[in-house]
Amino acid sequence: MDDFDATQFQKDNVAADAARELANLVFVLDVQEANPGITRLRDWTMAALAPQPGEVCVDVGCGTGADVRRFAELVGPAGRAVGVEPHPGLRAVAAERAFGTSAEFVDGDALALPFEDGSVDVLRCERVFQHLHDPGAAVREFARVLAPGGRVAVVDSDWGSAIWLPMGDPDVRRRYDEAFFARTPNPFAGRYLRPQLRAAGLAVDPDIGSSALVFDEALVANPLMVRINASRAVEEGALTAEEAARLETDLVRAAELGEAFLAVTLFSVVGRKS
Repeated sequence: MDDFDATQFQKDNVAADAARELANLVFVLDVQEANPGITRLRDWTMAALAPQPGEVCVDVGCGTGADVRRFAELVGPAGRAVGVEPHPGLRAVAAERAFGTSAEFVDGDALALPFEDGSVDVLRCERVFQHLHDPGAAVREFARVLAPGGRVAVVDSDWGSAIWLPMGDPDVRRRYDEAFFARTPNPFAGRYLRPQLRAAGLAVDPDIGSSALVFDEALVANPLMVRINASRAVEEGALTAEEAARLETDLVRAAELGEAFLAVTLFSVVGRKS
C-alpha cells in the first residue's frame, strides 16, 4: 500500500494501477474481511438493511466485492446487486470473484453515483468516509438515489478510539497520531455518521452497530500500516527516523512476546428514506 494514497473516494484520485499496489490492496482487504470484528459488524449491518428479493442493492466502495455477492444471493434473479468501485484493479478482481453470479461492478464516485433519483432500495458504504473531505455531500448523494422506503448503512472507524500496546513514549505516540490525523481527510468519521445522515433528511435507526477491529497478531508482528505511517511522519518532520524505528521495533518485540494489542472501533449507522 505504500504507493497508494486513498485521500478521497473519487475517480480523479485513484492511483495508477501498479501490480504491487493492487496486490497489497487485495491482501489487506482479504485479511480484514476475515477479521471477526469486521464479520460481526457486516452481519449486523446486512440484517439491519434486510435486502429483499427483487430489490436494487448497491455497495459504494465495494473493494473485492464480497458484500455485492451477498446482495446478489439475497435479491435473486429479479433484483440487482451493484458494486461501485473507482479502482480499476479492484473492480477487475471483484468481477473475477463474482463470475457466475448476477453481481455487477461499475466505475463511480461517491459524490456522483451512476444511478437515477429514487432508483436504489438498499445502499451500504464501508470504511470510505474516513477518506472523504466532504462526507456530508456523499450522504446527500446517497439520499438522492434512495427510493422511498430505501435503507442506507454507513460503516466507518473512528481513529480517535484507537488503542495501542505497548504505549511507548507518550510524546512520540502523540506526534505519530497527530501526523496521521492531519493527513487523513476524516479520521474521526465514526462519530459523525448519525448527524450526517440526519442532516441529509434520513430517519436514523436508534440502534447503532459497533465492533472492535482487533488487528491480527501476525499482522502486528509485521506492522505495514505503522511502518508506512511512521515513515510519512518522518518525511513530514513529526518524528525522527530513530523515533519511527523504535516505534516499530517495540511493537514487533511485543508481538513476538504475545503482548501487543492494536484495535479501533467501527460504527454502523442505518438511515431510512421516507
